[in-house]
Amino acid sequence: MTTTPIYSTFETEYRVRPDDIDMYRHVHNSKYFDYVLAARYDQMERCYGMPMEHFLNQGFGWLVRSVFVDYKRPLLLGDYFIVSTGIESINEKNCRVKFSIKNKATNKVCCDGWFDFVMVDINGGKAINIPADVIEHYTSFTI
Repeated sequence: MTTTPIYSTFETEYRVRPDDIDMYRHVHNSKYFDYVLAARYDQMERCYGMPMEHFLNQGFGWLVRSVFVDYKRPLLLGDYFIVSTGIESINEKNCRVKFSIKNKATNKVCCDGWFDFVMVDINGGKAINIPADVIEHYTSFTI
């Protein structure tokens, strides 16, 4: 029987800024994407020990292929929140990263979902296979 690995989840804390707010006085839906991507950037270096610069120096980048977000409740100006992310699956073709964003004061989920990333050659812009050593590195962060 093959078991699916359960990957580690990491957290980054942020605070809602005035420029995150839309005309409805809550965080604009597009900002949640920014929060997740900023948290991944932080966590790639701080938690995985493999910062984005590691990939860029090799001529590789991560490109968002698809995203699913389920909005549950708004974040408001000044709210502190926690972005939790973790790999759900990774193989030579793509990496799915699950996430949730919780209001720190209420501990309630504001939104959750996933991002599918592909690796690209930044010089040619075409998708490439994720190298085996990268998959192995990320796979070492399992529970």
